[in-house]
Formats: sequence, C-alpha cells, structure tokens
Amino acid sequence: MLGTLLTFFAVGLVALVAISIVLAVVGTVFSLAFGFAGFILFKLAPLLLLGWLVLKLVDRRRKPDELSPSDREWLEGGS
Repeated sequence: MLGTLLTFFAVGLVALVAISIVLAVVGTVFSLAFGFAGFILFKLAPLLLLGWLVLKLVDRRRKPDELSPSDREWLEGGS
C-alpha cells in the first residue's frame, strides 16, 4: 500500500517537472516570437515606410521618359 502511494507520488512529481519544463520552453518561444514581431512592427516597418515614401517622392520629381545612360545602354542590349 505504501509502495503504491510512493509510486503515485513519484509519477506525479515527474509529470509536474515535465509539464513545467514544456511550459517554460513554450513560453520562451512565444516571448521570442512576440519580441521579434514587435521589433519588426515598431522599429523596422516605420523605417521601411519612410524610405519607400522618400523614394516615391524622388521618383515623382523625375520625368517619366528620363533614363540614365546606363539604363538606356542596358535596354538597348549593349555591353
């Protein structure tokens, strides 16, 4: 009887330790994922948006039929 109770206690203790390790790993993965997503959303995305807007404004000032000499050479197939 006492051996059975000790076996149940040991199995329960091992299960609690295993569950706590699994939850700690899952929590770490979620923490890293949310940290990475927050970095992309609040640090990287505004810089990319600002760069895109600047490029659009610079491109708008450029005449549509204006090509650089290297672009013209590339389009004509020269080397």
